[in-house]
Amino acid sequence: MLFVGVNAGVKMLGSDIPAAQSAFLRYLFGLVFLIPMIRPILATTLTPRLWGLFIARGLMHGAGVVLWFYAMSRIALADVTALNYLSPIYVTIGAALFLGEALAVRRIVAIAVALVGMVIILRPGVREIEMGHLAMVGAGIVFGGSYLIAKITTDETNPPMVVAMLSVWVMLALAPLAIAVWVPISWPDAGILLVVAALATTGHYTMTLALAYAPLNVTQPVTFLQLLWATVLGVVAFGEPLDIWVLVGGSLILGSISYITWREVVIKRRSITPAPAATKM
Repeated sequence: MLFVGVNAGVKMLGSDIPAAQSAFLRYLFGLVFLIPMIRPILATTLTPRLWGLFIARGLMHGAGVVLWFYAMSRIALADVTALNYLSPIYVTIGAALFLGEALAVRRIVAIAVALVGMVIILRPGVREIEMGHLAMVGAGIVFGGSYLIAKITTDETNPPMVVAMLSVWVMLALAPLAIAVWVPISWPDAGILLVVAALATTGHYTMTLALAYAPLNVTQPVTFLQLLWATVLGVVAFGEPLDIWVLVGGSLILGSISYITWREVVIKRRSITPAPAATKM
């Protein structure tokens, strides 16, 4: 619900404020929510390698955020939400290409199903593919790269530092772009961006709690509710048409992600569970 609220807030801003400026202000306001993490952040020492990874992730994630803000102002909430589900698929492909993780036949099939879901959502040749759709596909790819770097940095330092470095470097990466297109902003719009920052930060926190208290094969399928809520909100609040094919394509994408996640849980369980004979020793 929090992440759908983030999407709705950005949608309310429309295209009056340039995407780069909106994204910059969202991360600038988000720095307020790093204050409770300041002690562990200041107590952490970073290696040159980590500095390089954090800067690279900030630049990459910043580009993704601009594309996402752009897409939000131009296409339906349900389209954005469904296409955003592709990020874990891109992460899976990237992990195989750059981190040497195995890409079994089951994963390949699941990836193929997800890509079919993307084609169903976009339906090239049947409906017009807008720049917002292409921007959202690009955002998913860039976010996938950002998450791969996050996987590396999380193993080498603490979570508060990972969150802080992302917020700071994304803000710095977006600053020149925002200044280049800056337009006056009203107090109501500033208030919306502050709420967006609060919802996004709280959403990431509650997602972390969910992952801490429940296995991935439980939490992943629940994310399908985002698509349902986004569809309902788009129809009721923004007068967007109900597109059943977006729900079908989104279901295929989420189903493939859930399957990959479930397989990871099964494999990990096998690796830590002793053989029946071993339990009798």
